[in-house]
Amino acid sequence: MASPVQLHAQDGYELAGSLHAADRKNAAPRVAVVHCGAGVAARRYQNFAAFLAGAGIPTLTYDYRGIGQSRPGALRGFAAELEDWSEYDCAAAIAWMRAQFPNAEIVGIAHSAGAWLVGGAGNAAEQARLVLIGGHTGYYGDYRPLYRLPMAVLWHAVMPAMTHLVGYFPGRRLGLGEDIPAKIALQWAARRSPQLGRAVTDRAQRLLERCASLQRPALLVSVSDDAFATPAGMQRLMAYYPRLFPLQQLRFTPADAGVRRIGHFGFFRRQAGAVLWPRLLAQLDATPA
Repeated sequence: MASPVQLHAQDGYELAGSLHAADRKNAAPRVAVVHCGAGVAARRYQNFAAFLAGAGIPTLTYDYRGIGQSRPGALRGFAAELEDWSEYDCAAAIAWMRAQFPNAEIVGIAHSAGAWLVGGAGNAAEQARLVLIGGHTGYYGDYRPLYRLPMAVLWHAVMPAMTHLVGYFPGRRLGLGEDIPAKIALQWAARRSPQLGRAVTDRAQRLLERCASLQRPALLVSVSDDAFATPAGMQRLMAYYPRLFPLQQLRFTPADAGVRRIGHFGFFRRQAGAVLWPRLLAQLDATPA
């Protein structure tokens, strides 16, 4: 069962989360925190979290500020930056889980662009290991060729234009997922080079430095038909994390799951997950942190 919880970020912002509890909460030797993809609501990961809890791993899911249940009453004028998601929100989730389970091994499970956000948290090392699923840095040039032009137009033309017009990016009205706070949408839209930005701010530089200094075992999970977390995208992501070791990899195909397509989000859906989630768990059991 999932219980709603409140997480308090260091800057005072309150985030909404859900703890998917196992049967014996206090005795759990291992717990997990699921760090969402950028602008992705935590509800997309609920079935996966419930599976982990059913396997005896209490699991926390939570929404970044401005997203899902952590959205303020009005998004227009809401001040939030990508660095807030990393430095404050990821850190708040890790700290909350550590307080609840002081003696447990914490597994940090991050999806999509959350795979680099999590490394920028000041307490990222509280996680005994990382599981990076479909990780990439958001650079459109790393996407599969068919998706590069349309995503470049979306990110770098439609997104900034709509954000300036509305005061935030209206993803819901456009059928493109969650609404996104204005500053974050514009930061994403400004990313046109392989690096996070030509003029990296001091705060963003500190985030990257924390990623580069993080020493932890990690498991990279990829999907053969993921248009965004391609081998090139994952390779660029791993350049942010030169000290992750040992580094293991799991690569799945739709045939592995008995489905026609998995894509970027399908790993977290029940249809594919029924087959793939136990394989991920078996890998974690076979390689203690």
